[in-house]
Amino acid sequence: MGTLTIRTDEKTEEALEELTAGGLSKSEAARAAILEAGRALRRRLMREEARALRDDPEERAAAKELAAEMDQISAW
Repeated sequence: MGTLTIRTDEKTEEALEELTAGGLSKSEAARAAILEAGRALRRRLMREEARALRDDPEERAAAKELAAEMDQISAW
């Protein structure tokens, strides 16, 4: 397990105080914030990829073609 040292500004200190007021340690608060930032980044990247696919005429045509193929082989 690694160690992280950071310098905090006033806003960060205030937020950290809010997060730790309920008994959460500074380390726990930092870990939770880093994990949430990672999740937020992954969600943003997925949204960007989905928009790019949605806006790509070739990708949309391929999706329609695949849907038509799947309709033809449907068991129902």
